[in-house]
Amino acid sequence: MSLHSESNWFGTAAEALPDDAEESILIGRIWDPAAGGPSPVVVRNGDVFDVSAHFATVCDICELPDPAAVVATLDGERVGSFFEVLANTGADVRDQTRPWLLTPVDLQVLKAAGVTFAVSMLERVIEERARGDLALAADIRQRMLADVGTELHELSPGSEEAARLKNQLVAEGIWSQYLEVGIGPDAEIFTKGQILSAMGTAVPVGVLAASTWNNPEPEVALIVASTGRIVGATLGNDVNLRDVEGRSALLLPLAKDNNASCALGPLIRLFDERFGLDRVRGLEIGLEIRGVDGFHLDAVSEMAQMSREPEALVRQLIGPHHRYPDGAVLMLGTMFAPIQDRDHPGEGFTHKVDDVVRISSPALGTLVNRVRHAEECEPWDFGVRDLMRNLVKRGLL
Repeated sequence: MSLHSESNWFGTAAEALPDDAEESILIGRIWDPAAGGPSPVVVRNGDVFDVSAHFATVCDICELPDPAAVVATLDGERVGSFFEVLANTGADVRDQTRPWLLTPVDLQVLKAAGVTFAVSMLERVIEERARGDLALAADIRQRMLADVGTELHELSPGSEEAARLKNQLVAEGIWSQYLEVGIGPDAEIFTKGQILSAMGTAVPVGVLAASTWNNPEPEVALIVASTGRIVGATLGNDVNLRDVEGRSALLLPLAKDNNASCALGPLIRLFDERFGLDRVRGLEIGLEIRGVDGFHLDAVSEMAQMSREPEALVRQLIGPHHRYPDGAVLMLGTMFAPIQDRDHPGEGFTHKVDDVVRISSPALGTLVNRVRHAEECEPWDFGVRDLMRNLVKRGLL
């Protein structure tokens, strides 16, 4: 069956995979109905191979000294073509007797960095000042960009120049905690979700039904081993409730961590001689939103515009000051600021139920999700205890 032979709302297998998939080292996870649990897989030459006989979890693979070198020659039981597994992943088309894709991470903690782009930094300041008022936000945005927009883009966070600008902004009465983490020495790194709670591709992501101002955040997510070594990357959607965070930064957990509010995938591309941090720094992350109301939005987030280096963010995440024995996923932030009006002039963008969100990069493939209310998304009910019990039952631990 051809990878190009069919398209669902979540796209084709060819779109989901990197453009150079035949030369990429790709790992992920499937749900295996026969085993009653998840299995790590390798995707090679358009086929999916179960490697649980060698590694019980994706975390185990990522903790290897050279994951890509091991995976490149790893054998496993063929599950089916990637097309077949992806086509069975969407909850509305799923055959529960056949395998489907899961998010590609398991035991790693789910972390995200915020305010790592000048554009998104300004938007957070606007959220804070507008306190959920979309009309007021439009007015503040115009004034803020006139005052500091072009100047902030050139700054190195924590530098003497950044400190001088901080003093200037304080004197002008427009200082904000978001500018502190945007240009100050310490990055904003927060817990995006709980272990095993992330969604994969072709399934819904959730926003709270009570939220009236929210958006996707298209990002690159780094896969970090417990040693702090970066071993790979995937795509992420750091779904955000702007009205909630705008009321108070102390509501960040409510704005960020809800049922189905974190999506990662479709697969992890492991770092090798063809793909590493240098390519990540130059990636362009595309975002497409299509609504059932005919709304269409396209945007691009350029990783080269990041204010902080990815390695510097990882050092703030993990090191002597904080250990993560099972490693971490770190979403690097976005420059996407959804200010395009959707319904009424000056009210900007917010999601509607059944929006389809595509986050893509030629080097990493495409992550596709449909937006639903978090309260109506598939509940997260397979936790760490369930995973351990399943692996013991299968003789993998």
